[in-house]
Amino acid sequence: MMQVLYFAWVRERIGVPREAVETEAATVADLVADLIAREDRYAAAFADLSALRVALDQELAEFDAPLAGVREVAFFPPMTGG
Repeated sequence: MMQVLYFAWVRERIGVPREAVETEAATVADLVADLIAREDRYAAAFADLSALRVALDQELAEFDAPLAGVREVAFFPPMTGG
């Protein structure tokens, strides 16, 4: 079981800020595929992965990163400085 967090417009499209997810996904991309298969709101949120960033246990990662031992996955749009 892992915590999945959603920020900004990702949270708006999915409708919740976080959820506990039980998955057999091996990578972040596999987790995204599992989520998309759940409901249309996930498909809308993950329609363009190039517009998203992911962090595993608060460390930036890539979508091909393994999930073994990960407790928290966060999805968010790229941050801009100013």
